[in-house]
Amino acid sequence: MIRGALLSGLTILAAPAAAQVSDPAAGALEAVAQLEAASELLSAAQEASDQVAALTQTVHAYEEGLVALRDGIRRAAARKAVIEAELAAKRDEVSRLLGVLQSMSTSPAPLLLLHPSGPLGTARSGMILSDITPALQAEALALREKLAEVAFLNDIQTAAAEHLNEGLNGAQEARAALSKAIQNRTELPRRFAEDPVQTALLIASAETLDAFANSLDATVAEVFETGAPDALTQKGSLPLPVAALVLRRAGEADAAGVVRPGVVLAARPLALVTAPATSTVRFAGPLLNYGNVIILEPAADVLFVIAGLGETYGAPGEIVNAGSPIGLMGGNQPDPNGNLTQASDTDVFRASETLYLEVREGDSPVDPATWFVME
Repeated sequence: MIRGALLSGLTILAAPAAAQVSDPAAGALEAVAQLEAASELLSAAQEASDQVAALTQTVHAYEEGLVALRDGIRRAAARKAVIEAELAAKRDEVSRLLGVLQSMSTSPAPLLLLHPSGPLGTARSGMILSDITPALQAEALALREKLAEVAFLNDIQTAAAEHLNEGLNGAQEARAALSKAIQNRTELPRRFAEDPVQTALLIASAETLDAFANSLDATVAEVFETGAPDALTQKGSLPLPVAALVLRRAGEADAAGVVRPGVVLAARPLALVTAPATSTVRFAGPLLNYGNVIILEPAADVLFVIAGLGETYGAPGEIVNAGSPIGLMGGNQPDPNGNLTQASDTDVFRASETLYLEVREGDSPVDPATWFVME
């Protein structure tokens, strides 16, 4: 296995070199272990009694493992670049060192010690040679360790890239299995039955998100006796629905000068989006110019509008538990052969898919920071 190959590769290095690469090596090894665990979870999920929960855990495991592996690859590349820069800066010094070592290795020992001034000169030259030999050996050892470290980091990057491809394929398989399991589930409690005609009319007539959200009650055909979720006690401590970077907070203008009452989040392509709290699904599907939208009701007269998904899970009236999958981000699976070594996590998020999150209390939007933890 790749993890075993990387572990055995560590033993090749001398102790100083191994210490220098411990961080990127450990990061890569830990990430590989995470992806192997995710693969085992995927196999076990096929037999789980609650496939949706098991596959949700599996997708999260793949996402975390892939993030860690990309980080390990970046750190290894950064360390290799530092070493190569050091070697390039000392190119002349290294060339002289190699020339001296080559000369010493090809000249017979008596000839090295022989001096034209006679025995006294020969003795002095022997003393000088005995003084510089340890220094030359130390420099040669340091050079050998740096070259070995560069070779090892190359091996790490190659092996990690192969495992990255396997992890991406495994994550895609887990997402497909999750989508299928959600389509087949029938056990979710329901608060109401939707009137599809009224929903279609509302979508066709709504011109703004405000107008649509304020008219949602018209889409309810029948109310059941199921208790309504109440997340008011969790206000201010809820996690964001997806691992993301906050691009714009409520009230901040975008590049076009447009100000929105919600927050704009940047998330990785195809990332799993989950319910921040136990909620009733009020709407799921395409809406206006927001793309795919899911609207959750975590408490009476409170709505979470989550817009810009590539795919939504759930149907109006269903009650979903906190942490349950409610959709996937859009985008395409990253190219494992692309440049994954130079971009930071922040750069990756900024170049990825965006999600809009708005919170409404009654008929008015409020700052999502009053409900969610914004890092």
